[in-house]
Amino acid sequence: MELARRLLLGEALARNARKLPDREAVIYGDTRLTYHQFNARINRLAHALMDIGIKKGEHVAILSFNSNQYLESYYALAKMGAVAVPLNFRLHPAELKYQITNSDAVALIVGAPFVPTVRSLQADLLRVREYIAVTPEPVEGMRHYETLIEKYGDHEPLVLVEEEDPAFIMYTAGTTGRPKGAVLSHKSQIIMWTVVGAEIALEPNAGSLDKLRVLVAPPIFHLAAFGTCEVLLMGGATLILSTQVFDPSEILRLIQDERCESVLLIPAMANFLVQSPDIGKYDTSSLRLWHSGAAILPTQLRKDFARHFPNIKIFDVFGQTEMCPVVTMLRPSDAPRKEASIGKAITCVEIRLVDDADQDVPVGSVGEAIYRAPTMMNEYYKNPEATAEVFRGGWFHSGDMMRQDEEGFFYVVGRKQDMIVSGGENIYPAEIEDVLQSHPKILEAAIIGVYDEEWGESIKAVVVRKPGETLTEEEVIEYCKNHLASYKKPKSVDFVNALPRSSTMKVLKTVLRENYGASVRYQ
Repeated sequence: MELARRLLLGEALARNARKLPDREAVIYGDTRLTYHQFNARINRLAHALMDIGIKKGEHVAILSFNSNQYLESYYALAKMGAVAVPLNFRLHPAELKYQITNSDAVALIVGAPFVPTVRSLQADLLRVREYIAVTPEPVEGMRHYETLIEKYGDHEPLVLVEEEDPAFIMYTAGTTGRPKGAVLSHKSQIIMWTVVGAEIALEPNAGSLDKLRVLVAPPIFHLAAFGTCEVLLMGGATLILSTQVFDPSEILRLIQDERCESVLLIPAMANFLVQSPDIGKYDTSSLRLWHSGAAILPTQLRKDFARHFPNIKIFDVFGQTEMCPVVTMLRPSDAPRKEASIGKAITCVEIRLVDDADQDVPVGSVGEAIYRAPTMMNEYYKNPEATAEVFRGGWFHSGDMMRQDEEGFFYVVGRKQDMIVSGGENIYPAEIEDVLQSHPKILEAAIIGVYDEEWGESIKAVVVRKPGETLTEEEVIEYCKNHLASYKKPKSVDFVNALPRSSTMKVLKTVLRENYGASVRYQ
């Protein structure tokens, strides 16, 4: 994959519009856009936004389901030097208000389903000057997206944008407090996705990203999803965007109808997909690549997915928003012998595992992962204290606890704040959760530490059974006893219909600890 001469998002896309004008770039419902058409619409939007007063460096929030207009907005803002603030549409209105206000957004691009929500907030959004509605027909008090762009030319905007300029403010999930806005530059994005594309291309028989037809299932407000869009658009691929909130049947239909060769799914989505009663009703033989990210891929889910899609190669990436986001990749050729691993560091990322004094731990020992890379965020927006805390000594402190084997493969054992201390033993949930997910009757599970008068903390498993299955607490504990050291088996098990999740589908262990009585360490 060719690295852009200047590390700018807009220039990378414009180059492909010149090289591949007639190739399909984006498919969304009945809309099919070539690279030339897609780039032309982006340029029209950029000129329109500048004409209504949006300036270089100003922030524009986006609240919408996946659509071609969503991607157009990202790239238009990049070309004019403005900063995109993607908003998670699953957030409560109060949370949306916080992020729009905290980010200092001066404009809001809003999809049709969210117009009522935005209307309820408008009186409190004092900095927002412009509202642009992506709706079939104009709505009162907002500019209409399609009407706005139709009168402008499609020539490239003449704006001086620098590589280090911010391109996005991506808010963290907020699982440990209020979400923080990670400021990411053009340069960090281009380097990250050029490297990821090159890493994928190194895999034997993976094929070229050129001409690949890729289904993007997660919402593209998520950095992993948008980043995958970037790497594919840089390489000349065709993106097929799902048109709804995640629906397994729609995903299977799109794979069949569009002959998708690759799919982007987070593990929670993949789990629902393999459990779908419709999985055998569609021809999915075209599918050969799965790009998995945003959460750790359980070993059993990897096996289940491969059973349903026997030709699949799984590229499993791990990272976090502040790193833009990928830090490791487990390639398909390494998975059979390292299936519990998250892989090795990608080319542009350095990883150290350290103790509480930031001293390196021996190979095989558990330490906190700290990272250094040209892809790191610039800062947390308007939060210098939090920025200084995570960037100690020039390294980003992730809070992820890992170990590394002799071959350089990394294994996540849990988050630092999720560690359980029971009878003097440090116990990390990830290993136990992976074992539980291998049980044929368990759909998903989470491990937390709860107060124990004798041991300080004891291990509690919160389990979701597969539909129609029966399972007892004793069976779960016995299964763990047969697969783990005795001190790692749960002392108690609760069965629930679903695990609480954040707006980005991460399990909310803070909620579980509140529900089940956390130890004094968490209070």
